[in-house]
Amino acid sequence: MNNKELAQKILELSGGEKNITLATHCATRLRLVVKSEAEVNLKAIDTLEGVLKAQHSGGQLQVVIGAKVNKVYEEFVKLGDFSNNDGTEMPKVKKNPFNAFIETISGVFTPILPALVGCGMMKCLSSLMTSTGMVDPSTGFITIFNMISDCVFYFMPFFLAVSAARKFKTNEYLAVALAACLLHPTILDAASKIAQTGVDKISFLGLPILLVKYTSTVIPIILSVWLLSYVYKFVEKIVPDLLKVLLVPMITLLIMVPVQLIAIGPFGSYVGTWIAEGLNMLFATSGIIAGALLGFFRPILVMFGMHYSIMPMQIQQVADTGSTVLTASALAANMAQAGAAFAVFLKTRNKTMKAAAGSSSLTALFGITEPAIYGVTLRFKKPFFAGCLAAGLVSGFYGMVNAHANAIAIPGILSLTTFNADKYIYIIIGVVAAFVLGCVFTIIAGVDDSVIGEDNKTEAKKENVVSHEGIMIKSPVEGSVKDLAEVNDSVFSEGLMGKGVAIEPKIGKVMAPFDGIVEAIFSTKHAIGLKSNDGVEVLIHIGLDTVNLEGKHFKSHITNGQTIKAGDLLVEFDLDEIKKEGYDVITPFIITNSDEYEDVLVVKNGEVTNNNDLLKLI
Repeated sequence: MNNKELAQKILELSGGEKNITLATHCATRLRLVVKSEAEVNLKAIDTLEGVLKAQHSGGQLQVVIGAKVNKVYEEFVKLGDFSNNDGTEMPKVKKNPFNAFIETISGVFTPILPALVGCGMMKCLSSLMTSTGMVDPSTGFITIFNMISDCVFYFMPFFLAVSAARKFKTNEYLAVALAACLLHPTILDAASKIAQTGVDKISFLGLPILLVKYTSTVIPIILSVWLLSYVYKFVEKIVPDLLKVLLVPMITLLIMVPVQLIAIGPFGSYVGTWIAEGLNMLFATSGIIAGALLGFFRPILVMFGMHYSIMPMQIQQVADTGSTVLTASALAANMAQAGAAFAVFLKTRNKTMKAAAGSSSLTALFGITEPAIYGVTLRFKKPFFAGCLAAGLVSGFYGMVNAHANAIAIPGILSLTTFNADKYIYIIIGVVAAFVLGCVFTIIAGVDDSVIGEDNKTEAKKENVVSHEGIMIKSPVEGSVKDLAEVNDSVFSEGLMGKGVAIEPKIGKVMAPFDGIVEAIFSTKHAIGLKSNDGVEVLIHIGLDTVNLEGKHFKSHITNGQTIKAGDLLVEFDLDEIKKEGYDVITPFIITNSDEYEDVLVVKNGEVTNNNDLLKLI
């Protein structure tokens, strides 16, 4: 399918425009923030042609597409408004602190990646031209070239102000105003002259404002915008509507700017510096161990979309010391996965996989490893961990020879000019070693073509069909049987989640249709996932869009992992109240693993009770 069709399918299977509050992308992933994960058909997205992997990670729905993700994103944003700028509140979802932190960092940094990568690659070209003698470094050309490559990093607070404001859902222009105060000449000039003047602070209402250089800083502006999101809402509440336009911005800035300059800015700057110094000290004292661990786990971080959480530390290191030791590990990891994918290319007998392995090995050499990881090495598993091992060894070597990068760029062969070590030849040795070891370790571990049949998408589905004499499934709800095509939701009506039937309930009770276990009971109680002792997997979805009720009018009698018997009461729901809220109560009853059966037959039409057989699986 083309990019437009793929975008439409992803939107449809993600719950539609109403379920998506923010859409961004990075080098290989479409990143969506959804209101309800329950409305996302993750399995169906994962099997789409053109999708390498779909997963929930870091508070996002991540759809790994590969190099053409920007084109799919362009088509995707044409389908609706995903900026969530209307100020509406999303349903609150409990997240553990770690996931919330990762989601925040990813949400703030992902939108500015194009600018970061663009300037980083400009730095690569500048280094290449001057180191090879192509251009005299004293020329105006190189001066302007370096200006372009440094602009994003110098004015980092401005870029982060916009993305952080969008993440924290506050006024973008007030956020930019806060960044402007951090980078105002009054602060920057005075900070740069502390050695000359001996003045390291100025007074504001008797309170000291420390003179700190905020260029290239990360933490101060993010913390400031986070606090701004609360102050702005508070001020809006207390100011009369008639005066909001005049007073809300003024009062907000009057509160935020002093707080930012007196407390948040210095604190954030010092924390960032301490982190950078701590990392440098760690690598200085145990560079081999630190490098080895970071290199080994780097592909795993990429797999879960968590590698961008390291970026603030990289930027802070470059700002404080002019270089970062973290990017060298990423370089080793990328080359190792390239080598592992190349080994698969050499060893596999599957023509489709051979083509995928060859192309993804090449893209990994240029620093884009998701196609290699998701499309090749992770599918075989052993090559993935072979690449991790190779990356750990080479990254440990990089730690021993003090390898580092002086710019933020995609770690690949095009950015090699930004790297350095005790001797530059060590960088080249590491690149070659990582690729070769990744390849050799994979060959030693073996490439078993039989494992890819499990993930062969549509082909695998046909091959894995098992014939059964017949399994009878009872109706979970008492009411009128309807064809799935009558359900006003394409995810169900088009059979995207599997074959099945729909029931127009007459009594607000869901009973167990077989003996088995509860695989999932959503916190909103509107959807239940069950698995029978025979291996039949079903989804019972009570009503359409009822996730928005957040559990209101529902009462659950089960927990995840609970053993159930046919006829057990699972969930009660108030039919009349749900209808009064404006929701359709038709209940899809889906066999989610129907592709494992030859057919799913409806054996009862009209009115059904919980004692009636409803579906037959053959």
